[in-house]
Amino acid sequence: MPPKKKLVKTFTLQLKAGQATPAPPVGPALGQHGVNIMEFCKTYNAQTESQRGDIVPAEISVFEDRSFSFVLKTPPAARLLIKAAGVEKGSGVPQSQKVGSVTRAQLREIAEKKMVDLNANDLDQAEKIIAGTARSMGITVAE
Repeated sequence: MPPKKKLVKTFTLQLKAGQATPAPPVGPALGQHGVNIMEFCKTYNAQTESQRGDIVPAEISVFEDRSFSFVLKTPPAARLLIKAAGVEKGSGVPQSQKVGSVTRAQLREIAEKKMVDLNANDLDQAEKIIAGTARSMGITVAE
């Protein structure tokens, strides 16, 4: 069994799926740790090609020998809500200015997709978390 690699740093980058380039934010974030930027871009783009158009966060672990590994997360809940509501962006004043609405079914679908990344025990709790995000963006939840 090979010896364990020593972990130096972990960080998360939110990048467009299938469109990572060595330009900022990827280049500076990986370059300061001596990681091969092109290798990361190629593997990230290959793994996220099917989700093109979405933002897919990657949690990157950099090791002492300058190698790396990354885990893909689900797109941010806010992005999924914007897509479901069909709006361009959330409201600047969500208490008084509503920008769109989503149905309970859409909310449940988003909660199911995000369940692996949420801190919730069951789907109902995950749905409440997503509903709170929608509320803070000025998106109403229709029954």
